[in-house]
Parts: sequence; structure tokens; C-alpha cells
Amino acid sequence: MPVARRPAAADSSGRAATYSISDLAREFALTTRAIRFYEDCGLVTPRRNGRARIYGERERVRIKLILRGKRLGLALAEIGELLDLYEVARNERAQLSKFLALLADRRARLFQQKEDIDAVLAEIDGIERECRRRLKDEAPQGPSAGAKTGAGGAGAARRTGSGA
Repeated sequence: MPVARRPAAADSSGRAATYSISDLAREFALTTRAIRFYEDCGLVTPRRNGRARIYGERERVRIKLILRGKRLGLALAEIGELLDLYEVARNERAQLSKFLALLADRRARLFQQKEDIDAVLAEIDGIERECRRRLKDEAPQGPSAGAKTGAGGAGAARRTGSGA
């Protein structure tokens, strides 16, 4: 999730490109509320013109990186740490080292979850096999199956689950 270094696109007058909250919401398929939430968390800091938020290329890139981090399963606090490392150091070395550590931790957690899921699936397989075996053993053997033991016999009690 290293910060991409590309200059902000300038408009025809030579000024850096700016975006409204709606522009960014549309571009990234987010709600404006989500972008304001990222602002409340300190992940993006738009300029203000009265009540209007004005986002620059920096905020646009940060939103892109926030979404990438979320796809990887990182917490917003972790994403914020990565973004802040770049701001403080102004190089990618510290950010890349931290990112590698976060990725290693995330990978370990995912492998553990995968093992847990595999164990649950194996347990489900065993329970299904046992249920199918019991259904097969308990299945009536034909039209005269009830006549062999009688309507109130032990076989009927066992099939209905009632005691004799």
C-alpha cells in the first residue's frame, strides 16, 4: 500500500486539480458519509471553503490507499499508521517496512482462519456421514417393515424417538 508518487493533474489554468466530496464518492463508489468518516478519523484532510470541502490529489490518493488497505483486511488505524509514516519520513522505506510487517501479520491471521474453517468443514463432513448412515440404518425395509414389529413395537418407538 505504498503511496503512489505522481503529480496532481492540473487543470487548463495550471492549478492543481480539486475534487468535491461528490466527485470522490462517485469515483470510488463510496458514500459521502464514508468520506466524511475518513475525515473524522484523520485519514483525509480536505481544505475548507466555508462549509464546502475541497479535496486535492493528496486526499484522492489517500482514499484510494484506504480502500486498498480495507480490501487487504487492514484496520483503519493500521492504514492511518502507514499513511502517516509517509507524511513524517517523506520516503517509502519506513512505510514499506511497516507494510511488510502488517502483511505478514494479516497472512498469518488468514492462514489460521483457513485452518479453523478446514477443521469445521471436516467436522461437518463427519456429522453428515453419521446422519446419513443413521438414516440408512433406520430406513424402513419395504411395505411390510411395520408389520414385522407391530405398530407399537420397539422398532416404532425407536423410529419416532418415543420410549416404550
